Amino acid sequence: MTGYFSDVAALARKDLLLELRAKETLPSMLLFVLAALTIFHFALPHGTSREAGLGLLWSALIFTALLGLTRAFVAEHEQRLFDALILAPCDRSAIWLGKTIGIAVFLVLAELVALPAFALFFHPLSWELVAAVALADVGIAAIGTLLAALAAASRARELLLPLLFLPLAIPVVIGGVGASIASDPGSFLGFLVLYDGVFAILCWASFEYVVTE
Repeated sequence: MTGYFSDVAALARKDLLLELRAKETLPSMLLFVLAALTIFHFALPHGTSREAGLGLLWSALIFTALLGLTRAFVAEHEQRLFDALILAPCDRSAIWLGKTIGIAVFLVLAELVALPAFALFFHPLSWELVAAVALADVGIAAIGTLLAALAAASRARELLLPLLFLPLAIPVVIGGVGASIASDPGSFLGFLVLYDGVFAILCWASFEYVVTE
């Protein structure tokens, strides 16, 4: 088990170091989410309701995550390293977990810009919103990594990945918005925890079969 987590740590560290050197994915995510919230701020009338503002925030976060997921496995395929990664002497689920951790880190860094911008342009932050975003990151990263691996081999990955990812992201948006506006946020946060747990287990267990195909 120690070896398994060592492999996961090595794979996650590899992705983070590559991004620090190349600076391709994270800057585009930061620019996109900031630009989206800025456009929403100036395009909508002042005094926009909190519910509308939250809908705009979650839309920006989902599409920002999609932008990062599109490039999740691009480096491996462009450099013809994907087969070598699959044949590496480690459990294939460790590849999924390492990638998931890397994507989650990118999401958190993007939200360190997005949430203050939302507070500045729309409404103050609440602990329920921050908790919902944190839980959503887990589900988005878990599902998105599996789907990104599935779509990466396709020439139409920019089209295929959104078609696969967006329907599965709808429950995340429902839970996130609900946790921020409902009188009982605990039920929606619990829903996000259940969503994360179920899909994380499914993605972890099925990743080997996805990359084998």
